[in-house]
Amino acid sequence: MAVRSPRQRTVRIGWRHAVPVPDPGAPPRRPAPADRTDAARASTRRGSEAATDRPLKAALCGLGAVAALALGLWPLRVLPGLLAFAAVLACLAVAAPIVVALLQSRAVAAERAARERERLAERRRADEEDLRRRQEEHAEEYRRWRVRRRAFEAQPRWYAFEPPAGVRAVVVVGGTDAGWSALLTGLGAARLADGGGLSVVDLSGRAVAGDLVALARHCGARARVRVLPADLPRLTLGTGLEAGERARTLAAVAAAADPKSDAERDRGLLEDVLGVLGAAAGTDAVLAALRAVAAPDDDAHDDPSLELLDAERRAAVRAACGTDRATADRAWELERHLAPFEGVGSRAEDEPPAQVSVLATDRAAGEVAARAYGAYAVAGLCRLLERGEGGAPWSSGAVAVCGADAVPAAELDRLEEAAARAGAGLVLVFPEAGDEAMARVDGPGRMPVVMRQPGPRPAARLAEWFGEVPEVRLHRLSEVIGEALSGSVADGYAEQEDPARAATVPTAVRAPAPVAPLDLVRHLRAASAWGRATAQAAPVDVDGDPRPLRADVHGLRSLPPTAMLVPGEGGAVLADANPGILTLATATLATVEEGLLGGAVPVEGGGGPTDDGDPPANLGPPPERLDWRGEADGAR
Repeated sequence: MAVRSPRQRTVRIGWRHAVPVPDPGAPPRRPAPADRTDAARASTRRGSEAATDRPLKAALCGLGAVAALALGLWPLRVLPGLLAFAAVLACLAVAAPIVVALLQSRAVAAERAARERERLAERRRADEEDLRRRQEEHAEEYRRWRVRRRAFEAQPRWYAFEPPAGVRAVVVVGGTDAGWSALLTGLGAARLADGGGLSVVDLSGRAVAGDLVALARHCGARARVRVLPADLPRLTLGTGLEAGERARTLAAVAAAADPKSDAERDRGLLEDVLGVLGAAAGTDAVLAALRAVAAPDDDAHDDPSLELLDAERRAAVRAACGTDRATADRAWELERHLAPFEGVGSRAEDEPPAQVSVLATDRAAGEVAARAYGAYAVAGLCRLLERGEGGAPWSSGAVAVCGADAVPAAELDRLEEAAARAGAGLVLVFPEAGDEAMARVDGPGRMPVVMRQPGPRPAARLAEWFGEVPEVRLHRLSEVIGEALSGSVADGYAEQEDPARAATVPTAVRAPAPVAPLDLVRHLRAASAWGRATAQAAPVDVDGDPRPLRADVHGLRSLPPTAMLVPGEGGAVLADANPGILTLATATLATVEEGLLGGAVPVEGGGGPTDDGDPPANLGPPPERLDWRGEADGAR
């Protein structure tokens, strides 16, 4: 079982993508100077005044020409002197008021120009003051934008997703082999980071804990894998128990093989047998005793298995259990169901505790045998947990059962109760939304997690359970990594050792101790396919934008393998079980709530005016270029 520690353990089952600091958008543009159209208007006005005086000037020119003509014709004797003199006087008489009018117009224009210059100067001072004020406001606005931009770029994007306080059991409904592999590897990485341990009962028939084992060994942690039935002789789980505990364990195995059997009656019969043989008797001796009860004929030569017990013990077993027909028939059924466990612990040796322990079943054994092996493993874990001292949830280890639908409901209930009393966390993984899974998604101390559903019926059942169909945001990275590694789970643990990720030098096994986050990142990249693939897909994390996804029947069936939909009080939350997210630069070990309260997300601050007290004049992009054609058209 997991190594105990007095402090609270980290329970990270996935990652949540969130952007608490929104994108501030484009920077504010620099303020543009005021439109300089007053000078053009003054020039236009002066041109208009000149056009108004042009007829008067033309009249003066005409009068001058007439006077000059009259004076020119007088010496030539064409025009008498009196008439020439009269013509000149007439021209002067007409030109005098015109000259006065021109002089008055010039004076008025000069006065008007002076007033215009004063107005323009005042307008220019006001524009400069307004420009300075707008520059100061722009400098402050740009400073705030720069702080928001830096906070947006520096904030983490992936936050650790942990069960809320008080949650003792995580019930996972649905998922694929790749999704389960990611979930177990991520949970195991969190336990290794704290120096804790994890026990996995893998009833999927695939090596879903293969990456977890490789990661633990690469970190120097002791990892142990037992595949049943091949490793039954080396299995120590379920051995060394008292007679009552052992009888209950073997009765649970028989109940898994025959759900209609009476578990209490089987337990009583096995207790009677162990009362005669002793709690330390081997399983082969127990099977011989059951056969002795089933076959009262005391002829050991016809049945070699009876030779394991002498005649005195055979008689004592029959006397303790009885030889009636019903007891004999039940003893025969028990012997048949327990026969695959005949060699349990026969070659077991004392081994140091493993920080990561995996007990898996071989797919070739068949579904019935897998249920029996799963029941035996869960029952054995229950007995170990019942010996625990208790504590806060997840403080004394964690247990994960993959393929929990193959375990009898009574054993799952005992496992949940034993884990709660021992202070160990529990993760139950069901392949689809069946009756047993839906019966466990609700309840105190449980957190439901929904993954991809294999068919339309369980998806419809979950959609009905959700009620109002929630809409979540799915990140592109979850789709890319999940689909890329959807077929990466090996068929067996003998095949999970990849030469490309095996250590080139022997790794020393260390005592259980926390693994530093940076070391864990390095080990994830070296030993886990999730770490390598996620590190290569880091650009998708920056460029990919989340897309909306509805948790209806189609949405639940098309979830990426690593996506997890977790209902909550504030609505459904979409998390990603991919353990390789820890290798990204945008990941943080804090949760979203801790990041906002504890400073993992940057807040506004800093910046300010320049050293001389004046804000810089040129901040941000230049202003929009003005279209002077409109002003020219207006002037015309």
